[in-house]
Amino acid sequence: MTDEVLAKYEMTIGIECHVQLATDTKLFSPADNDARDAEPNSKIHPIDFGLPGMLPVLNRHAVDLAIRAGKALNAPIAHVSRFDRKHYFYPDLPKGYQTTQMYQPIIEAGFVEAPLEDGSTMRVRIHHAHMEEDAGKLSHYNGYSLVDLNRAGTPLIEIVSEPDIHSPAEARAYATELHHLMTYAGVTFGNLFHGNMRFDVNLSVAPKGATALGRRAEVKNLNSFRSVEKAAEYEFERQVAILERGERVAQETRGWNDDKGITTSQRSKEDAQDYRYMPDADIPPIMLTDEEIMQIQADMPMLPGALRKILHNAGLDHSVTETAINIGEPRVRDFLVHIAAATNGAVRRRILNWLIIDVQGRISAGDDTWEGKQLLPEHLISLAEMAEKGEISSNSAVMVLNEVLINGDDPRMIAEGKNLLQIGDEGAIAAIVDEVLADPASSESIADIKAGKGKAIGFLVGQIMKKSKGQANPAMAQKLIRERLS
Repeated sequence: MTDEVLAKYEMTIGIECHVQLATDTKLFSPADNDARDAEPNSKIHPIDFGLPGMLPVLNRHAVDLAIRAGKALNAPIAHVSRFDRKHYFYPDLPKGYQTTQMYQPIIEAGFVEAPLEDGSTMRVRIHHAHMEEDAGKLSHYNGYSLVDLNRAGTPLIEIVSEPDIHSPAEARAYATELHHLMTYAGVTFGNLFHGNMRFDVNLSVAPKGATALGRRAEVKNLNSFRSVEKAAEYEFERQVAILERGERVAQETRGWNDDKGITTSQRSKEDAQDYRYMPDADIPPIMLTDEEIMQIQADMPMLPGALRKILHNAGLDHSVTETAINIGEPRVRDFLVHIAAATNGAVRRRILNWLIIDVQGRISAGDDTWEGKQLLPEHLISLAEMAEKGEISSNSAVMVLNEVLINGDDPRMIAEGKNLLQIGDEGAIAAIVDEVLADPASSESIADIKAGKGKAIGFLVGQIMKKSKGQANPAMAQKLIRERLS
């Protein structure tokens, strides 16, 4: 499909995100909440089956985590919230209904500020977020399906955005920031592979300038930021093609095939009345006071927006700052904040770049880990000051940094032991420069430099480094060469 055709239309996206809460047990039963790699149907309890006589008991820790999520979403917490039954007859819901919050959700309207790649930000309004239990999992084979109820009853919050997103890139940015917010706040472990957060993308298409939205299709259970973006791209083109044929987009639920990069129809999309919501009489309402809410939210850690501001004010550019935001270790983020506040500009930027680009770069590539790293402010500041003064080269400083982080030794001691300290005394380097310039082997390079061939200075600097056994400061050596040949 041509860009000219696509340019005639605008997409509108709203995203529902299911966030698995980081509790030990399920929302209404004492069954283990961690179903990772567990044997099928091994993390279940009679309450999860809804057996006769089994009454749900609300997990208070799940409520506390929902309250923390509300803070991260810039949303007020309802003083009274209630649970409802959503009748949903599928094999992975043995009760015949899902316990959720339809009419009085715990988290009210809020917003998320999501950064875009160009450094600007977009605001996505949050309609609400409600608590609910997860369903089980169906695995389909040739001619039959198997049911695993390990996830049945897992505590979730479902975050429902307003339709404020208008491009695949914006959808990805919003999903990414939502993940940051929920993991920073300690609401979820955020493991996308294990389904700790899943995104449902509701996308509709209408001609540009239209006053009404088009009919939407919902792409369910996306578990990566890339999938959110690619599914939105595909679905936009699919719906535009339907409209260009003069046909009507079906309101339906679709699945995403990551291998083929396409969405496929699963079922017609139900409306709210089809679920026959009704209040759950077995679960008392959640009653919260302002004091309780403030107490639960009082120890919230620094959230991504505040960390971005600190790192931006520390002189880091957008891409480096976003790399820092992606660091999963809270203690490392706390250390970055400490360094940003405790050092001067040049030293601060050098340390932050080491940790964010060099160390985190290896960790992101799978070649290292933050586990066991010795984050000692005085040692990193000392090493950065040595590099700023030219006592050690930038490459050598990174070598020393790696040892400091592993064993916590003094950086100067490491540099001396490895003979990495540079000669910074101008007089000592000047003597070597004069010796090299007087050598007949340097005459051709000297002539080239005088003829305007600046690259020829590399040979002379190399000779100086050789004579100094690699300890001369190359920048100072180059400066002295130019002074003598000017």
